[in-house]
Amino acid sequence: MSENRKNIIINEILTWKKNRMLPEQYCDYLLALYTEGNQPETSKKKSRKAGFWKNHYLFLLLIPLTLFLIHFTELSITLQIAIVILFVLVGIVFTIYFSRKGILLQIPLIVSALVLLLSSVEFISRIYPERPGPLYLNLVINCMIWLLSGWKLKQPAFTISGVLGLILLIVSIFI
Repeated sequence: MSENRKNIIINEILTWKKNRMLPEQYCDYLLALYTEGNQPETSKKKSRKAGFWKNHYLFLLLIPLTLFLIHFTELSITLQIAIVILFVLVGIVFTIYFSRKGILLQIPLIVSALVLLLSSVEFISRIYPERPGPLYLNLVINCMIWLLSGWKLKQPAFTISGVLGLILLIVSIFI
């Protein structure tokens, strides 16, 4: 069999394995058969990470869920705050876990930051409806958290967002 034809078959088997069109054992057997025991490097860790990456987007559901809990439910403000704190803590825990495992950590980090920002602005504006001072302080604290997390986790987008947020806040206060 020509080398070109073998490569086409091997690539097709790898596609079947990746998309789970055949059981993994069958694909491994066919790969061993066509590569004569010299299987191409595909580790189980890579496939697990690729499958886990698809679940990353589930964190994005926390944002509309938070907005739903804050705006459209009759829950007490204490229960709403407790649920939001739980969401933020889950995001922080997964961010730490992903950073240790070397998995993309931006999505849980962004979701945690947005949930914290949206909920804190909503709660502060409910508690102090006529006073902008606590709201400005809250926004400064959020921007500082973004700045520090961007610096600590080496995420330039968060650092830039924190700096731009502080600049926009100062401009909006004094102009």
